[in-house]
Amino acid sequence: MSPNFPHAAELLAATLFALALIHTFSTKYFHGLAQRYPGHSGVWHLLGEVEVVFGFWAMLLMVLLFGLYGQDQALGYLESRNFTEPMFVFVIMVVAATRPILDFASRIVLRMARLLPLPDGMALYFMLLAFVPLLGSFITEPAAMTLAALMLRDAVFTQPVTNRLKYGTLGVLFVNVSIGGVLTPFAAPPVLMVAAKWGWDLPFMLTQFGWKAAVAVCFNAGAAMWLLRRELKRLPVAQPEPGSHVPVTVVVIHLLFLATVVLFAHHPVVFMGMFLFFLGYTAAYPRNQSPLILREALLVAFFLAGLVVLGGMQQWWLQPLLMGLNADTVYFAATALTAITDNAALTYLASLVEGLSPDFKTALVAGAVTGGGLTLIANAPNPAGATILKEHFPEGAIHFFWLLVAALPPTLVAMMAFRLL
Repeated sequence: MSPNFPHAAELLAATLFALALIHTFSTKYFHGLAQRYPGHSGVWHLLGEVEVVFGFWAMLLMVLLFGLYGQDQALGYLESRNFTEPMFVFVIMVVAATRPILDFASRIVLRMARLLPLPDGMALYFMLLAFVPLLGSFITEPAAMTLAALMLRDAVFTQPVTNRLKYGTLGVLFVNVSIGGVLTPFAAPPVLMVAAKWGWDLPFMLTQFGWKAAVAVCFNAGAAMWLLRRELKRLPVAQPEPGSHVPVTVVVIHLLFLATVVLFAHHPVVFMGMFLFFLGYTAAYPRNQSPLILREALLVAFFLAGLVVLGGMQQWWLQPLLMGLNADTVYFAATALTAITDNAALTYLASLVEGLSPDFKTALVAGAVTGGGLTLIANAPNPAGATILKEHFPEGAIHFFWLLVAALPPTLVAMMAFRLL
């Protein structure tokens, strides 16, 4: 944070951060207020959207900083924040969710699923929870989350399945995406924060993290498939209709847009410019397009931007807490802390400290990605998946407690993979 703010401002930010966490876990209450007071239902429904929570409390923080410390200090802090990640997630969600990309990805997943000696519904389910999250190591985790959530929505969540299956699937999806991006040094946000500074290249990631994560991802997907097999066997697997596929030229152009955005993920001046060209292209050739998920992507970006603003003033208590631990205990502490703050924030704080041992660095990052599925705010891609799937849950909301319960078993599997293998 800005050094011009006194400790009182840090305490204020910590208080608002705590209130935002409570608000995140209480969105169902605001939906109840909307029914109780229909005259103001729009406001209550807005406050009941998880994606709005951190943006709302971040806005309140900035208003208070303006009033207490003046425009220069408040704007100085706001302009010191890095909003590249929220902008990137917005762009990658919109591009990855287009019909040509989904059509291409669906056909690949269906073909790979046919190779498995399993009923169609079980095979497709396994591929969506194993292959697509691991694909996140190359197309980035937000893109993998978007693709997996959209395909799971169409293949599973729109069917008459139980809430047990829905929450079980969501818990495994969140955990697998969080750990499935560590095969490379550029796809998972918590790894990205430290890879360049700590000299972590592709061979290092594959040997220290990647193969362990792949084992855990496949085990989690297989276990979920087996436990839910009775429902999955009954699921119809939709096959692409003859002649319904998108022309190859259009698919290639969309893939080029996607690849460019991923390649320049750290340079908003490039990927935002490409995004504007992308919007123009989709408007010029609407025949092979589906409606862009601009609203959903904007809500997720707003959520992450709010987390950047609020989280940026938590360094005063988070960093001493982490640095007071040894390499053995920091893994478990990072896993737990990730549940209440974005895992990339934890690793970023560690990157500011000099002289950390290699074991400490490895344990911290492993813990950060392990706990990335426990809550909606634990990992940057989680709000993207939640936004796409939440309408299929009771009352259109994902209950934080049941998500935590569902994510605990795959999280324990990831813990054993990173600590014992």
